[in-house]
Amino acid sequence: MNTHKFFLNDLYILIDVNSGAIHSIDKMVYDIMDIFDGGNDANVVAALEGKYLRGDVLEGLNELHDLQRAGQLFSPPIDAPPILNETFLVKSLCLHLAHDCNLRCRYCFAGAGDFGHDKSLMNQKTGEAAVDFIIASSGERKQCEIDFFGGEPLLNMKVLKHIVGYVKKRGSETSKEFSLTLTTNAVLLNDDTINYLNDNNISLVLSLDGRNEVNDHMRPYPSGKGSYNDVVSNITRTVSSRKGQNYYIRGTFTAHNLDFAADVLAMNNMGFTQLSVEPVVVKDADYEITEKHLPFIYEQYEKLALEYLDRKLSGKGFDFFHFNMDINSGPCLLKRIIGCGAGFEYFAVTPNGDLYPCHQFVGRDGYKMGSVFEGITISGKKMAHEFSKAHVFNKPLCNDCWARFYCSGGCHANADLFNGDILTPYEIGCQMQKKRLECAIMIQVKLALHEEQYSCD
Repeated sequence: MNTHKFFLNDLYILIDVNSGAIHSIDKMVYDIMDIFDGGNDANVVAALEGKYLRGDVLEGLNELHDLQRAGQLFSPPIDAPPILNETFLVKSLCLHLAHDCNLRCRYCFAGAGDFGHDKSLMNQKTGEAAVDFIIASSGERKQCEIDFFGGEPLLNMKVLKHIVGYVKKRGSETSKEFSLTLTTNAVLLNDDTINYLNDNNISLVLSLDGRNEVNDHMRPYPSGKGSYNDVVSNITRTVSSRKGQNYYIRGTFTAHNLDFAADVLAMNNMGFTQLSVEPVVVKDADYEITEKHLPFIYEQYEKLALEYLDRKLSGKGFDFFHFNMDINSGPCLLKRIIGCGAGFEYFAVTPNGDLYPCHQFVGRDGYKMGSVFEGITISGKKMAHEFSKAHVFNKPLCNDCWARFYCSGGCHANADLFNGDILTPYEIGCQMQKKRLECAIMIQVKLALHEEQYSCD
């Protein structure tokens, strides 16, 4: 598919897939694009005879030809670049500090934090080996990233502090610069912990599902008691302590709260401005999202997009992860093609040091790739090669998809879960992603048009 067009919030939008050019068009040009293939002007004029004035149609065709000549319509296909070298340059690690958790979230892919195995905590030796592994495997790359993960990583605070200290020491010795992130359910965020995380510039991903009843239905304590009141109190204090910066609140919506727009807006109404709410990805559960849910989910994304835009334009805006987009530049081509880099640029490290393609693959049979002590094994290198080639040009379902250079082919772990094959995307996830993208593009076009009008005034 070379182009994609859609109508949303009184905007007719045309996307040239290969160039990434986005055009705000009128209804006539929108209809022309049902017929126009770049060189069939006579057919277009004949097909629209009586619906539009001939002169107007010819003028619209001239404008489309101008876009063609500018490389912004029917642009040539992009060749797949060589991606994998024999040496893997690792940019990011996800350190599983704890395969244990103090909540019992019903949708947790980690199975209450243990990932289907014994509960365990990472020790200092393994943490140091992980830091040494990324330094040794990152080549000339100066910037490195480490995400502290679980289960609940704050259950292993002593080792967290040790690793952070070791990162600073080894970073200074090797001229590497580390960005640190911690994902937490927020239960253990007391004042001392908050101060430590702030003092060490550790970005936070904080888990909350939105409204009280929604959160507590899916995110209870082991006793069954809801976590909402404790978590909101801790998150509020944490966000305030860092002046509303360097954090994201991440929620999950399920078939039990398909009206997730209300959850996003509820969190914004609480004063939180950095938000992300993701659809649950699960098989054979009563809260699984299925194809029958998609029409209502689409309505929710559109509803959220309109309110998001209204709040932005009124000076009371917030950031919603899936609506953040730079339509003028954005990620480089390679990033658009390979996505997160799981399995060859990004690895997860279990408490005992085993390496997996990403945090969601941990515990899945056949996906262990080595360890931070021995490095990537021969079979792990073969697997890394397969992951590096699992880009949009090698996924048959992506070949004709207009969104391929925005979603990068989707999540490998979700593809494996539903199809047993990282080259076959999770279809329901694709459909939701495309709706999110249309909403995000509409928002950016509206904001650009508003800014243009404001500057002219």
